[in-house]
Amino acid sequence: QVQLVESGGGLVQAGGSLRLSCAASGRTLSSYAMGWFRQAPGKERDVVGVIRWSNGYTYYPDSVKGRFTISRDNVKNTVYLQMNSLQPEDTAVYYCAASGHIGLTRHEYDYWGQGTQVTVSS
Repeated sequence: QVQLVESGGGLVQAGGSLRLSCAASGRTLSSYAMGWFRQAPGKERDVVGVIRWSNGYTYYPDSVKGRFTISRDNVKNTVYLQMNSLQPEDTAVYYCAASGHIGLTRHEYDYWGQGTQVTVSS
């Protein structure tokens, strides 16, 4: 089992930045991929970034590429999502998730955090 706890959400003005954290416990994550997803009201839960823990490979969809950055801290067993140049359309609940392989859809992930709200005001 893997337990994931997100933190760092909040309210920010357009153009601002936030850093989300996802602290993992229960297992070492060296063989896992970690994904960040977001879900706005009435919309699907979509990926905003993925990182393979073992080698740091990352993937971002075009919607956030150049603005969002995923990183990991092996000592703290924590994954981060740095979000810059935030826009109102980035408003959503953000989730981190763990999977045994790189995946781009929510169905490929086995473990989820509880989510953290990010609200971007115009």
